Amino acid sequence: MGSHGEYFVNRSSRKNIQFPYSEYLGHFCLGIIYTRGENTTIDETKSYKMDQLQSITSVIKDIQFFVTEKWKIASDKRGSGNTANIGSINCISDIIGGNGMFSKLGEKWFDDYWMNYGKITTTDKSGKTKKSTKLEDFVLYRKGNIKLIVKKNGKSNKAKK
Repeated sequence: MGSHGEYFVNRSSRKNIQFPYSEYLGHFCLGIIYTRGENTTIDETKSYKMDQLQSITSVIKDIQFFVTEKWKIASDKRGSGNTANIGSINCISDIIGGNGMFSKLGEKWFDDYWMNYGKITTTDKSGKTKKSTKLEDFVLYRKGNIKLIVKKNGKSNKAKK
């Protein structure tokens, strides 16, 4: 889903990107969802002539494409443990429907959260401090409406408005 590092935080930066983040009209994900084919005995090194194109066994089926703005399918967790990448939700129906954790909060909440991911320190009731890396904690800190957070894994807050 992209980095939440320098170019994301500093919207005029050209680090790791051809044009600054702020110069794009939108930030989209193009995805392909498919099922692996059952045939596992395909010789991937075999060459075919053009007139044999129809005889090539496909390694995938049930192909579905989607395009959505990245904030609509974003999670509140990193995409991997050792990089500054934004993670996505993983429930296919929510991905297709654009029902990510920020989908009811909006793009401004997505931007604010990821620009400040792990940078804001909060204190709990016992006096312990921690870095904010959970969307609910962040929304509470910013005095927003946590009922607008769409839960991950297909558990949306449709009943809560």
